[in-house]
Amino acid sequence: MTIQKLNITEKLKVAVAGSSGRMGKMLIDAINASSDCELAGQLDIGIDIHAELQDADYLIDFTRPEGTMAHIKVCQELNVKMVIGTTGFNDAEKAEINAASKNIAIMLAPNMSVGVNVTLKLLEMAAKAMSTGYDIEIIETHHRHKVDAPSGTALKMGEVIADALGRDLKGHAVFARQGITGARDPQAIGFSAIRGGDIVGDHTVMFAGTGERIEITHKSSNREGYALGALRAVRYLATQKTGVFDMFDVLGLK
Repeated sequence: MTIQKLNITEKLKVAVAGSSGRMGKMLIDAINASSDCELAGQLDIGIDIHAELQDADYLIDFTRPEGTMAHIKVCQELNVKMVIGTTGFNDAEKAEINAASKNIAIMLAPNMSVGVNVTLKLLEMAAKAMSTGYDIEIIETHHRHKVDAPSGTALKMGEVIADALGRDLKGHAVFARQGITGARDPQAIGFSAIRGGDIVGDHTVMFAGTGERIEITHKSSNREGYALGALRAVRYLATQKTGVFDMFDVLGLK
């Protein structure tokens, strides 16, 4: 892996996609409050992407798949590294992101909260220790405006657990139950999604065994943790030239 030296005397020039949204505003506040980053551009509907990224070295993108895919094309043209927190990508879009990472460094994570990523590590450990005799259910709760379900974080939790168990999540995920479902498949990884109010994001993974139940939970009270995690990701990408990375790389959890 090629390591790019960072000139610590210069601030990191960061642009924000979706700048008028709740997460975008939080990211802008975090950048303005930091000592080593400066706001270099703001992308939103109707704004010229090329113009806003002209002075940026990094783009933080917490938008939607169609927006992120448009941004990736321009970022490659202008050699702008990307921190992507967007969720809901299909397989073709994921393949396009991986292809783009051959030209620019990309940090891709459905959740950039430090706490969530430590939780993912705990889930990996728990899944390995409770690989038999425990039924696994993932319950996530978000605000009424969230457009995708299950959340990207819930799916990432399922992927981490499935990998630890040597299972393919696509073949074992159960996303809905209704009517006469029959007995539970012991290999299944269940998902439940709740939407309501202004809940920022709660995730619980239940390992239900015989005579005991373990629950690992993470709750977000605001979006500041996501913004601070995104800036940590920017700082990590400052040392990378190309490739696709996740928050385990950023936090040294691999």
